[in-house]
Amino acid sequence: MRPVLVYTLLRIVLFLVTAGLLFLLGLQNLFWLIVVSFLVSGVVSYVLLSKQRDAMSTRLTKKIDRPDPHDG
Repeated sequence: MRPVLVYTLLRIVLFLVTAGLLFLLGLQNLFWLIVVSFLVSGVVSYVLLSKQRDAMSTRLTKKIDRPDPHDG
């Protein structure tokens, strides 16, 4: 579960940093601040967090593909 937690925390931090920077640059409307921060942090995370996303995907795939011991 650790890769999922790391990826999620990094996405949240990236969103908050983006929102803070946009706020300091003058984007004061809360609605647009959230929308633009969500879009920008999503694009940036696609580039910067690819290694963490791959680790999370691998972890989830292994967990889903594991046979259920109660099916036997």
